[in-house]
Amino acid sequence: MAEFVEADNAEAIITRIEHKSRKIESLLKQHKPVEALKTALEGSPPNTQDERCKSANWIVVHRAIMAIKDVDSLFSYLDPEYYDILMKYLYRGLSTGDRPTCDQCLRIHEKLTERAGLGCILRSLADTSNTV
Repeated sequence: MAEFVEADNAEAIITRIEHKSRKIESLLKQHKPVEALKTALEGSPPNTQDERCKSANWIVVHRAIMAIKDVDSLFSYLDPEYYDILMKYLYRGLSTGDRPTCDQCLRIHEKLTERAGLGCILRSLADTSNTV
């Protein structure tokens, strides 16, 4: 019975992620990449162990991360509440091995570490319950 509950929960989460994706695309068309990133990070990571949900959410966050052009000013507009979760997604991006993704993640990682300190790195690596 628990499998069905998780499956139903996963479908609901996928639906929310699809809605979030449409909102992010709209923000990117309006040239609001920081707002798109905030939207992508809201409610992350999904409250599930379902890898489909985690992958779908990663795709949405990745789209927003890759749209950031001015990394220097990003943190003037991004609230500190997003720092730790962003760090988790940066490490997920680095794990892809994709050159453009890794380059962008490293640029953001450098600025995020300057802004949030080493504690941000430690918290993101030590938190094993909220995996992305």
